[in-house]
Amino acid sequence: MTIGSKNLGIEALDSIEDSVLIEELKKSKEELFNLRFQSATGQLESHGRIKAVKRDIARIHTVMRERELGIRAVVAAVAAKPAKATKAKATEETESAAPAEKTEEA
Repeated sequence: MTIGSKNLGIEALDSIEDSVLIEELKKSKEELFNLRFQSATGQLESHGRIKAVKRDIARIHTVMRERELGIRAVVAAVAAKPAKATKAKATEETESAAPAEKTEEA
């Protein structure tokens, strides 16, 4: 990985949710704009940083596209959501058990 890439390796990007990935993309694009502006005005000290930020943007786009195509697995959102699903599953089980008891009584 290149120096100064804000720890945005493929392994790190795999563990990030889509919403956070979009935020990282926005930050990187904004940083690239600022670096280009500094370069145009002659204030840029590290020209290699432009290359690193461009690669970060490309990595983020690659991971997002691979997720769209199903090549790369999408990260599960939050651990709280499966808990809600478990609760809903338990409610469904009790509801399905209740009609079965009524039919046995009849």
